[in-house]
Amino acid sequence: MRLLAAFLLVLTLGVAAAPSLAGPPEVPKAKGEKCLAEPADMRRNHMSMLLHRRDATMHQGVRASANGLKACLDCHAVSNAEGQPVGIDNDKHFCRVCHDYAAVQVDCFDCHNSRPEAKKASSEPVADVMPPEATESQPAVQPEGAK
Repeated sequence: MRLLAAFLLVLTLGVAAAPSLAGPPEVPKAKGEKCLAEPADMRRNHMSMLLHRRDATMHQGVRASANGLKACLDCHAVSNAEGQPVGIDNDKHFCRVCHDYAAVQVDCFDCHNSRPEAKKASSEPVADVMPPEATESQPAVQPEGAK
C-alpha cells in the first residue's frame, strides 16, 4: 500500500512539474512596434489594465481609447493559413497561448469579439439615416436643463 501511495505521489509531482519543464510558451510576435508596457509588465498586469479600462468605459463613459481590448486584438491577431484572424476557439489565438499554458480561462470573449474588426473599405463619412425633411420639420431634442 505504501509503495502504491509513493508511486502516486511521484506521478502527481511529475505531472505538476511538466509545464515548467517545457519552458514558457512561445508567444506570437505582435504587429506593432511598441506595446503599452514592457512584456514582463504586460504578462503580470494586463488583466488589471483591462479591468481599469472596463471600469472607465462602463462607469465613466470613456469609449475611445488606444489601450482598449480592440487595440490589443488589432496588434496581436494571429492569422490562419488563409490569412484570416483566428478566434478564441483556435489554440493559436494570441490570448490562448499563455492562458492555456497557465490553465487560466479567458472570459473576455464571452461578450467581446475575439478577432480584430475588419478594416473599413472607405474613409467616407456615414450618410445620415434620417431624410432631410424629417430633420427640418422637427426641432432637435435637447436633454432637460440644456439651453
